[in-house]
Formats: sequence, structure tokens, C-alpha cells
Amino acid sequence: MFALLGVLAVSTPAYAANGVFKEACSGSSSVVCNQQKNGEAKTLTFVKQIIGLLMVAIGIISVIVIIVGGIRFTTSNGDSAKIKSAKDTILYAVVGLIVAVLAFPIATFVLDRFQ
Repeated sequence: MFALLGVLAVSTPAYAANGVFKEACSGSSSVVCNQQKNGEAKTLTFVKQIIGLLMVAIGIISVIVIIVGGIRFTTSNGDSAKIKSAKDTILYAVVGLIVAVLAFPIATFVLDRFQ
């Protein structure tokens, strides 16, 4: 939570400065303005690729954890503690996957605001 507040505190002045720079470069085709626009596009593309890669990794890890939970459930032999543990494993994997899937559009929305 505090890390998020720190990021917001640092990014707000940077975003404001970025807005001033965009205003100064609006309609300009100078070399400096073009380099700034190309650098922003490359950075945003890189960040979006990293987010996509993380989404794939989270999906793979979630499937593996769900399979492990299913195996634990199958091999519990009726032991209620093992059954509960296996169900919790599956539940946490599904909840984590849902949170990750919901985080993707939020991150994309935030990144699109910087373009």
C-alpha cells in the first residue's frame, strides 16, 4: 500500500511535466519533440509486452497450482484436513487468476492514459 502511494507521489509531478512537454511540442516537428514521442512509444510498448508476458506466466502458474490442488484432493483418501487444504489451494489459485485477469485491463487503461 505504501509503495503504491510512493509511486503515485513520484509519478504525479512527472506526469505534470510530461503534459507541459506535450503542450510545448503540439504541432511541432522538431527533432527533440520527435525523439520524445518515439521514446515514449517504445517505453509503453515495452511495458505492455512485459505485462503480457506476466499474464501468460500467471496463467501457466495458476493452471499448475489448480492441477496440484486437484491431485492433492484426489489423493486425500477422505481425510477432511487434506480435502480442505486441497480445496483452499484450488480456491486461492482461481482467485489469484481472477485478480490477475482484472489487473490486465486496469494496467492497460493506465498505460493508455500516458500516450
